[in-house]
Amino acid sequence: MTQRVELATVLDRLAVDELVTDYAVAVDDGDWAAYRALFAPGGRADYRTAGGVEGSAEEIARWLSETMELFPMRQHLIVNRRVRFGRLDRDVGDEALVQADYINPMRFPGDGTAPDFECGGRYAFDLVRTHAGWRLHRVTVHEKWRRLPERAASAPGGS
Repeated sequence: MTQRVELATVLDRLAVDELVTDYAVAVDDGDWAAYRALFAPGGRADYRTAGGVEGSAEEIARWLSETMELFPMRQHLIVNRRVRFGRLDRDVGDEALVQADYINPMRFPGDGTAPDFECGGRYAFDLVRTHAGWRLHRVTVHEKWRRLPERAASAPGGS
């Protein structure tokens, strides 16, 4: 690789990392306009393994806005990010795949300070480069575990 290609790859990795972080912050802050803006036209998300739905970015933002009202405190921690770029003639392409683990503590309304609900798993982010920069083409959640204390299981939305 030339130094120019290596620099472009580093810049793309930083941009992709920022996009994944922006995703977590938008969900945690309930900023659904920012959430929708992270997606490329036609972008979709699939939360079915976490008890959710699959749909367009608009549909998912509506579903999340209703679901996340149950949890005034939420904090997505997205770690172990593995980024793979599509390659075109030894150059960085316009597609990227990110596999990243997450842990997500959340709390129901009330005086408690400890999370009432925790889950963890792995995200698969499929990204595309657009004129506006890197955007999400598809987000797939693969929930691996959840912890729901006894008192939270009887609350609305508990399973």
